[in-house]
Amino acid sequence: MGRACVIVLDAVGAGALPDAGTYGDEGSDTLGNIARAVGGLVLPNLGAAGFGNLHAMQGVPPAAAPVGAYGRMAEASAGKDTTTGHWEMAGVITPVAMPTFPNGFPPEIIEPYERAIGRKVLGNKPASGTTILEELGEEHVRTGSPIVYTSADSVFQVAAHEEAFGLEELYRICAIARQLLDPWRVGRVIARPFVGQPGAFKRTYNRHDYSLRPPPTVLDALCDAGVAVVGIGKISDIFAGQGVPRNVHTEGNDDGVERTIDETRALERGLVFSNLVDFDMLYGHRNDVPGMARALAAFDARFPALCAAAGPRGAVIVTADHGNDPTTPSTDHSREYVPLLCAGAGVRGGVDLGVRATFADLGRTLAENFGVAAAVDGPAGAGGTARSFLGEIARAS
Repeated sequence: MGRACVIVLDAVGAGALPDAGTYGDEGSDTLGNIARAVGGLVLPNLGAAGFGNLHAMQGVPPAAAPVGAYGRMAEASAGKDTTTGHWEMAGVITPVAMPTFPNGFPPEIIEPYERAIGRKVLGNKPASGTTILEELGEEHVRTGSPIVYTSADSVFQVAAHEEAFGLEELYRICAIARQLLDPWRVGRVIARPFVGQPGAFKRTYNRHDYSLRPPPTVLDALCDAGVAVVGIGKISDIFAGQGVPRNVHTEGNDDGVERTIDETRALERGLVFSNLVDFDMLYGHRNDVPGMARALAAFDARFPALCAAAGPRGAVIVTADHGNDPTTPSTDHSREYVPLLCAGAGVRGGVDLGVRATFADLGRTLAENFGVAAAVDGPAGAGGTARSFLGEIARAS
């Protein structure tokens, strides 16, 4: 397959993993529960490719003759966040979960941070990103103190007003946080800019993630071999720029899909790796069930164009990095299987890929497809050996 386009529907999980109860996520099923809650999803294009074959969801029955290959992937890493999910897709299994801070960050972190940025912080607790703006946004604008908060993930989030505080200043103090937090192995520092007035604050797409630097991934191996790699959305941020020499900024799902189509069509040979963040940011974290259903329908409408952009020997691979079931009381990510749907002219239809033991099967498949040697098994004992599914899906040339 000359072109491979991997699209991550951020947070669109496909049923609770066996260990979901350990994470407080027993019964989570992002796709299945949304479908039931809205009386059935309407996804004719994804359904024809096999989306209803990979997981039960009301309104999307199994296709009798799917035009794509379908399955689900289990996460071998410890955790349920963006970083571990994407890293595992690229071949890096994380056997020890990155640290979380359910009681806020300890003085050993906050005090050096405040000294380094020359400001006191507000918040320092787990919180919803929209709720904490309602609570502390006005005080932030008045005092100039940035808002620091976290979630169930390994994240240090800093919110600040783009105009009153300044976007570049927000980025500067987040870069300082990243440096201070490296020894703690915190997964991401996230700049959360917002605009507006009290009572009507709104987060913007000028978000920037400062990730822990990953070990070498399949993306590095592709670049070393001269294979083009293009990131769409926050992909470069997730990998700290490593293995993603070119990245295209996006402002929401619709823009992300159009940029993905453009970049895939323009690529002669290589990988386009895209993250559609709205599923998570706008709908999963806000428990917006109808919004998530509408976003899935909007993606479905553009799915044929994505497949066409991949060309006569290309493949579009749709997956996710974790779940975020908006039907549950929690607003956090959920420990779920993720979809694996492969379509396009270069893919054989009607192939049941089953349940893959690790997201790293995707990384192994990409490595084999482009003929590169890459360590995609993860540390010994961290979840078994990744298995390529290229031979199952690739059409004979």
